Order: sequence, then structure tokens, then C-alpha cells
Amino acid sequence: MSLPSISLDRPVMAIVMNIIIVLFGLLGFYFLGVRDFPAIDPPNINVRTSYSGANADIIESQITEPLEKAINGVPGIKNITSSSSQGISNITVEFELGNELEAAANDVRDKVSQAIRQLPPDLDAPPVVSKADANSDAILSMTVRSNTLNQLQVTDFATNVLLEKLQTIPGVSTIQIWGEKRYAMRIWMNPTKLTAYGLTANDLVAALQRENVELPSGKLAGNYTDLTVRTFGKLSTENDFNNLIIANNNNTPVRLGDVATAVLGPENEETVLKESGIPMIALALVPQPGSNYVAISDEFYKRFEQLKKDVPEDFTLNIALDNTKFIKSSIFEVQETLAIAFGLVILIIFLFFRDWLIAIRPLIDIPVSLIGAFFIMYLFGFTINILTLLAIVLATGLVVDDGIVVTENIYKKLEKGMPKMQAAREGSEEIYFVVIATSITLAVVFLPIIFLQGFVGRLFREFGIVLSGAVLISAFVSLTLTPVLNVLLTKKKPVHSWFYKVTEPFFAGLENGYRTLLTLFTRVRWFALLLLIACFGGIYFLFKVIPSELAPLEDRSQFRLQVSAPEGTSFDYMDEYMSQITQLVIDSVPEKTVLLTVTAPSFAGSGSVNSGFARIALSDPTERTRSQTEIANAMNKNASSLTQGRVFAIQEQTISTNRRGGLPVAFVLQNINFDKLRTALPTFMEEAAKSPVFQQTDVDLKFNKPEVNIEILREKAADLGISVADVSEALQMAFSNRRIGFFNMNGKQYQVLGQWERGYRDDPTDLKNIYVKTNKGALISIDNVVTIQEETSPPTIYHFNRYKSATISAGLAPGKTIGDGIAEMERIAAKVLDTSFTTALTGSSRDFAESASNTGFAFILALILIFLILAAQFESFIDPVIIMLTVPMAICGALLSLYLLDQTVNIFSQIGMIMLIGLVTKNGILIVEFANVLMKQGTTKVNAAIEASVMRLRPILMTSFATALGALPIAISLGAASTSRAPLGTVVVGGIVFSLILTLFVIPVMYIFISRRKPTLDGSTENDY
Repeated sequence: MSLPSISLDRPVMAIVMNIIIVLFGLLGFYFLGVRDFPAIDPPNINVRTSYSGANADIIESQITEPLEKAINGVPGIKNITSSSSQGISNITVEFELGNELEAAANDVRDKVSQAIRQLPPDLDAPPVVSKADANSDAILSMTVRSNTLNQLQVTDFATNVLLEKLQTIPGVSTIQIWGEKRYAMRIWMNPTKLTAYGLTANDLVAALQRENVELPSGKLAGNYTDLTVRTFGKLSTENDFNNLIIANNNNTPVRLGDVATAVLGPENEETVLKESGIPMIALALVPQPGSNYVAISDEFYKRFEQLKKDVPEDFTLNIALDNTKFIKSSIFEVQETLAIAFGLVILIIFLFFRDWLIAIRPLIDIPVSLIGAFFIMYLFGFTINILTLLAIVLATGLVVDDGIVVTENIYKKLEKGMPKMQAAREGSEEIYFVVIATSITLAVVFLPIIFLQGFVGRLFREFGIVLSGAVLISAFVSLTLTPVLNVLLTKKKPVHSWFYKVTEPFFAGLENGYRTLLTLFTRVRWFALLLLIACFGGIYFLFKVIPSELAPLEDRSQFRLQVSAPEGTSFDYMDEYMSQITQLVIDSVPEKTVLLTVTAPSFAGSGSVNSGFARIALSDPTERTRSQTEIANAMNKNASSLTQGRVFAIQEQTISTNRRGGLPVAFVLQNINFDKLRTALPTFMEEAAKSPVFQQTDVDLKFNKPEVNIEILREKAADLGISVADVSEALQMAFSNRRIGFFNMNGKQYQVLGQWERGYRDDPTDLKNIYVKTNKGALISIDNVVTIQEETSPPTIYHFNRYKSATISAGLAPGKTIGDGIAEMERIAAKVLDTSFTTALTGSSRDFAESASNTGFAFILALILIFLILAAQFESFIDPVIIMLTVPMAICGALLSLYLLDQTVNIFSQIGMIMLIGLVTKNGILIVEFANVLMKQGTTKVNAAIEASVMRLRPILMTSFATALGALPIAISLGAASTSRAPLGTVVVGGIVFSLILTLFVIPVMYIFISRRKPTLDGSTENDY
């Protein structure tokens, strides 16, 4: 017995089964999380090591290299990238997408702890391993400002009060403090006074380490009570430090205040954040890879409201940037789209059936199937995100198809006067095979997606499984609930409404007109072949012409400026440059709502003061005339008037792994030999600068940082009784801002930092003022034992998968896409580089390249699978060929729509094309299946093809228009957040409408051409396969 027969015999059971689907769906919906896109962030682990005063070469050879060598042995690594710069080593380890973040972090920690023995013994602290990507972006930032307190006090309050309350938000990796001015005791040494007292900086440091200690002193144990002994040896105020006796000269104590000044000041003097030119600080939340941004945002806003009540009156807290607003509006817009699609589908069904009582039956498929899909999402651990919601929007038009086909067939039987129970049984039995065939075909299209690797697999998998699940549930509903409803809701004899009587002549005329045209078309059959050849030719031509990218840029109402000045630029000069940029933005971007600038960001890991960034938030897209892209392009043009440095306007990519900011094209050159990189880069950059594809080009590896090289004359130093360590330590104490201890204040521990006063370290000749003690205690100027040379060197040395590397990044000229940019970079590389170089892509470029290679494989596999399934269902290898001729017509229509609407081939349009394979084969299945049935009844092949097409005209038109109208709201892209999704709707609507027109004529003709079946009168069909 078939499913419809069981349902008709046991109608209550059929209804109960469908109610259970709805119940489970609602339960699943209640437990689902909300995100923007599926979690596509691979586990990223960051290893950061500080070594004050060391230059890039020392950091690379003594820290980065040993750590990379150790980490390289961890299984599952995809990429290791590192930067070695002044005082800081930063290593980012990216794992394959399937790896667990926690396990990856533990593996890296194990390897780092093994490698610690190979690192310099005088490191400030051991390497810090964190579950974050050094390059990942903050999603929320909150500015903190006070009218009465200075930056130090505001930072202290933010660190000790606000930070602790926000750090516990689930999913937050770190909280960066932009413009941080953390307390430190600064010991500003005066070399002239030190020399006058016969002291060196090392004597001062030794005294501090000797006198500023607090050791546990144990306890006194009496017969009845124990007393803890505590010795107070720590210094805590400026006076304590200044009064510290560091030496005794002829029974006269020399205090620290006599040779230096202890001042409570900022740990990092060279960083500042301003909001529209006013200094303040900001707390920025960086999410963990794969975390739920919407959940973080919701929790943050709850705590933000509480914080506003808790902070002192003179503090002002503001939300400066919120990237999650866009995510929420995207999700809201998709929900709006769902409502519009639902309305349009209802309309199309009513227009064809022209009876509300009949139209309501297939509509019951929609809520049951869509709510059931939420349970599938719950089972697979998916979230409510843009892609799963898009799958549900598209499913609105698809799930109704099976119900339409079943209801329409039962309705035809009723019109012929058949009793309603018999009509329901025969109508659903007759169509049973077609419903199963079309639903399985559509579900199978997404089967190859399960095999897709990387982030594209993750994106497609959620979309595909949700859509396939909804379609399979709808097949079940249309074969159980729909026949039962057709019995329960049907009047004894169908009575036609006035609307039906008015419009039926139009539909009858449509069928007659179609029959006439199709009969004429069968007489010029060769024309069908020409149309097919034209479709194949069109696909080839359009693929060449249409630009490709990962996803179109969306108007997120924000962008950022990345600013860099020449190497060696001082902090004061850089800050002045940032102030000019602030003024430029205020003058040229009236649409701005927030303007945050950070000079020399201390959290970026660059360790240099010649960099900065600005984040600009814009008013709502409905409130401005210029788009985000137009404003960013205008900013690029205007910023070129400031010649002190370089400014790049960067817009966030729609889909990117780990939310890394940066220019869209990022091309990595790798070589073992550093000199080869040094030689090849200028030529490569010159070619890239000349290219019309790029708007701006930049390279991270620079060679022009001014440097003073000091070489110690060993023999002379040995004669004088001075060791190399003495000279190195004296230099380190003078210039490197070294930590020489800790002090406590208000129950918190802060650093003590020692350095010469600014006036004694602003010129290379100041090196002559450094004195070291010989082994006999005499003071000797190091000028006697060193030679000094001025040179230039790289400020930062980069590695990419252990090779020395340089990453060339470029912005795209208007009208160019990432695909064009990568092709251009590869052309330049082939022209300029020799065979010793290897190249790679990173950032958005790598995401694009991965998506392009993966979707092609999925498309071909989907075609093969559908062919095999259709062959098994039709027991023929020829019928599937006829059915699958609908695919090239649909793809040609889809590409033509993209071309005419000036859209691109991207991840959304590729999802649409894979989906089209399943959608358009439905129409072919309906025609071929009914033609085969007619031939079994003895009809000739030509008549069978024509009659089957005419009989199936209404359901084909109904299902095609329902699907197309379901996707239409996506194609129209209502709202600012939906521009990237428009190509998906365009492909579905264009592909279905274009292929529908051709399918109705080409498929019947190809059936006549190709089918090997012969008509018989005994009910069987001779089949030559």
C-alpha cells in the first residue's frame, strides 16, 4: 500500500503525524541560536612574546624561529603566519575548519612550553598563548570619558571596573583598550647626575631590585595562637621611590631623587584614541573564533545599561561602533522577505485555482514543512542565520509545489464527476511517483555539498540541508495530509465561483494556444537543437564576461581608514598627521555619526608608532544620498592630498573568515632567501602600481627603518675590563624602556619602568654619555669601546608557513572584483618572479579562491547524481538526458539575468545555480513521466509528448511561478543589508522564467527526437533504454 492510501484509510493518523512534525519544529526553534552567517571561522591560536628593546632580527632568530619550529609539529595546522617587530613576536596558527578550538589551543601550549628553554633567559614574560587571531577585528566598542579625571585615571577605572564586567560575556576572546594609558612608575634617569655621583644605570637598577621586595616571612607559633609575620618592603608612591637610598658616598646617602625622577605616569606614552578629535579611551570586544555575535551583543547591551547606572556621575559611556546592528537588520530583512514570499505564493495559487477552499490545501504544506525544517536545524546543530533563513524563504515557493501537483490532479478527477474519496485516492496514486521523483531530485542536488571542504562547505551545508529537509517534509505532507484535506474540505460536487467562470476562458485559451504553438514547433524540430546550442554558447560567453567575487559588498554604514607613515616617523608627528585626517573626515564626510581615531595602536602588535587607524560610522542608508562605497572611494581620493603618509579606506567584506580587516586582494610572496625578496619587491610593486585593475597598492615588508648599529670592539673592551654584557645592559637601560620591577597601588600590581630622560636620548651623539664600570670600578664612556653606523633595516620581518614572506595588498579600481585582482597579481608574478619564489593568497582573496574551486566540483557532482537517480527512477538512461536538457537552459537564463542586471558570479549566485539544477528538472520530470504514461496507453510518441505537455501546463506554470515569486523578494533586495543576497534571487527567478519558456517547447521536441520508447496497447512500454 502506498502512503496516500494509508493516509486516506487512517486520516486521524495522517493528521497526528503532521501535528507531531509541527510540535518538534517549534521545540527546535525555541532552542536555536542566532548569528549572521554559519560559523566559518577556523580555530586560530595566537602566540605573543614581548622582549623589550630587541629589534626585528633578534626577535625573529631568537624567539619566532624556535617557536615556529616547535609549533609546526602540531597536527591539523593550515597556516602559520608570524611577524617579528621591535620588541614583539606575534605568531598566528590557523587550523583546519573541523578542529576543536580548545584542543588546538592545548596542542600549541604544549609545544610552546617545550620551546621555552630555547628562548632568551631575560624575556619580560613567557609567551602568551590565546584563543584569538592577532588580526581579528572588534565587533563592538564603547568609549569611556570623564570631565574631571585624566587618561591614566580613566584607563585605571576602565581596566579595574568596566573590563572585569565585560570580560565574562560568553564568546568574548579579549577586550582591547584603545588609547590605553596604564599606570606605571617611570624612573627618568639623568646620565649627567649619575656620572657626577660615580654611578651607572645598573647601580640604580640593582638598588631597586634589592630594596623593593616583599618576601613571605612565615609565622610565629605560640602555645595558643599563631601570628602571621608580614614584612613591608614594597615601595608604592612617588615619594617612596624618590627617597630610596641607592648608594652611600663618603657617608652621604645618594637618593634616587638625586640622580633620577620617579613619576607616576603612563606605561605606554605613545598611543592615543580620539573621538572627533577629543582624547578618551575605548573598550573593544573581540569575539572568539566561531562565537555567536548576536548573543554577545545582546548580553553586552544588558551589561551596558547596568554599567551606565553604576559608573560615577562625571563618566560618560557611549557605544562607538556596533557591527552587530547590521547582522540584526539583515536577519530582520530576511524575515520580512519570508512574509512577502509567503504572500506572493498564496496569490499565485489562488489565481490558478480561483477557489480559496482549494487554494488553502497546498498552503498547509508551507507552515508544516517550514516549521519542521527548524527541527532539522536543531538536530544538525545549525543556527538561525542569513543562509538558513534564505533557505526557508526559497523553500516557501518549493514546498508548496508537491501540494499543488497533488491537489491539481485530484481536482481534475473531481471535475470529471468522480466521487471525492476515489478522486483523492486515484489522483494522489497517479502523481505519487512524480512527487517522490521531484522531491528526491531536489534534495539530492545538495548531497555533494556534504563533501565540500573548508568554509564554503560550511556555508552551503546549512543552506542545502535546511532546503532539502523542508522539501522532503513537504513531499511527506503532500502525500499524507493533502489527500486527507482534499476529502475533508471538498464539497460533494465542485461549484465554481464567478471569478472562476470569468477567468476560465483565459486558461482554456492559454492551453489551446500552447497546443497550437507546440504542434507547429514539432514540425521545425531542428530549431530546438539550435536553441540548445545557443544556450551552451551563451553559458560559455557569459561566464567569460561576468566578473566573479566572493560576495558583493554590503552597505554596513561604516568603514575604516588604515594609516601609515614612513618608517622612523615620531609619535608626535604621527599624532599631528592623524589630527589632519580627522579634520579631513569631518569636512568631507557630513554623513559620519562616529569618528574614532587611534594613533600608534598598542594592541596591534606592530610595536611601531608610524601607524594608526580611523573608524567611521555613517548614518542610516535611508538618511544619506551617497552609498558607503562612494564615500570610501571619495575618501581615498581626498586623502591623497595629505602627503605625509598613506591612507587606505577599507570596507568590511560580506563573508570573511575571522573578520580580518584589510584590502580585498592580498598576495603573498615567499622565499627562503631574504635578499631575493628585497630585490624582487620593488619591481613587483612598480608593475602593480601601473596596473589599471588596482586603485592602491601596499606591501607589509618595508626595508627603510632607520637604525643605529653599534659594534663592540671586543679586544679594546677586554683590555679595559669591560664585558660585552656590561655594554649591552648599559644601552638597554638607557633606551629600551625596560621593566625593572613592580609596585602595588590600590591593591593592583603595576610596572616600574626605567629609561633616560627624553633630552638625553634624542640624538645618536647621546651614546657618548653612557658610562660603564670597569672591573676596577672606574667609569668609562662606551664611546671608547664601540663603533657606530647608521643603516636602514626592515621594521618587521614576516613569515608565511615558515618562509620569509611579503604580503602585497591592493584595493580594487571601480568595477573590478577580487577575481580580476587575483588574476592580475598572478600575471605580474609570472612576469617578474623566478622559480625560487612561491606565492599564496591570504585574507578575502584566499576565501574567494577556495569558494571558486569548491563550487565547480559540487555543480558537476550534482549533475551526475541527478542523472543516476533519474535513470534508476525511470528505468532508462535516455529519459534522464531529456529531463536534464532543462539545466543548460536554466543556467543560461541565470547568467543572462546576472549580466543584464550588472551583478557578479559569487557565492550566493553559485548556490542559486546548484539549486536550479533541482528546480528545473521538476518540469522535465512532469512532462516525460506523463508522456510515458500516455505511450503505455497506446498514444503515438508525437501526440504523447504534445498531450503530456498540455496536461501538465497548469501545474508547471503554477509551481514555476510559485518558486519564482518566492525568490522575487530576494532578487529585488529590499533594504540595505540585502544587496549581497540579490544575485541568489536573480539567478533563481531568471533561471526559472527563462528555462520555463524554453522547457515547454524544447523538452517535448527532444522527447520526440531522443526517446526510444514505443507505444503499446497492453499497458507496457517497450524501452530501448
